[in-house]
Formats: sequence, structure tokens, C-alpha cells
Amino acid sequence: MFQQSSESTLLRCCTVGRSVIPARFRPRSAEGGAPAAGLGLMAPLPLVFLGASVSRLLPQLLRPVPSATAAAAAMSTAKTLKSVDYEVFGRVQGVCFRMYTEGEAKKTGVVGWVKNTSQGTVKGQVQGPEDKVNSMKNWLSKVGSPSSRIDRTDFSNEKTISELDYTNFSIKY
Repeated sequence: MFQQSSESTLLRCCTVGRSVIPARFRPRSAEGGAPAAGLGLMAPLPLVFLGASVSRLLPQLLRPVPSATAAAAAMSTAKTLKSVDYEVFGRVQGVCFRMYTEGEAKKTGVVGWVKNTSQGTVKGQVQGPEDKVNSMKNWLSKVGSPSSRIDRTDFSNEKTISELDYTNFSIKY
């Protein structure tokens, strides 16, 4: 049985894995009071009961959300980890280069940082599995943001590391 909460404006929630289900959609005992005993994890909810708009969102709501720490931990157990410092020369400031670099790094699956310098360049550090770091090096050398012009990219301090120093990729100011 399902019972709608009389306090409809107050959503008390329970969790299923990492997903949150409002209290009004939790299974209730036959008496309508406390949650039904012996259910353990939530049983699938009838989509007809939830309504069309919620039923379309339900698969997304029940999907676990990966954390940045989990991604970093997965990378640290991968193949050879590399770290490399970089500095990009050209028209790379005022063209959203840092924002695009952060997006590409997250898409590629590397960690580290990027920042503007007072000399008009962009510099940073990339860490991750060797193949992903090489992919990011290629992007930093040849692609960049749509409005940028990359004259050259210097890579330095490239080394093999035993663990990552960062849990995500960020823009430093």
C-alpha cells in the first residue's frame, strides 16, 4: 500500500542506495502507519502511481551519482599514472581557455589545475593514466578553446607518479 503524507509541503525522505524517495511514496503497512516491515530496500514503485512526468525522471533519480573521489580512486588503481606541468603561449587569455581546459580535462578523465599567468600565458598541471594525460597534452597543444590561438605549449616535469595529488580538475585564480 502507498499512502500520501498529510504534510505534503514537508518532504520527509528516505534513501535507496544514493537515491532519495519522498516519504509520501514510501511503502506503508496495511494499517497505513509505519513503513512496512521486512521490505529492506525499496521495492520498485508503480509508475502509474507516480505520474507521467515523474516516471520519465525515475530512472535518473534512482541512478547512483559517482563522486569525484571515486573517479580519482579508480584512476589511481589504473595503469601507469603520469603527471606533467604545462604552459600554453599565444592568444589564450580572455577566450575562455581555462573553462574549456577544465571541461576537456573532466571529459578526458584527468585531474589537476589551470590558471592564467601575469605574462599572458596559461599554465597548470595534469595527472592521470598515461594515455589520458597524452590525450590532454594533444588538446593543449593543438585544440584549445574555440577563440584561442595556440603558438606553442611547453611541457615540463613529466614523471610517473604512484598516486594522484588531486581529486578533480579545477581553475585556480
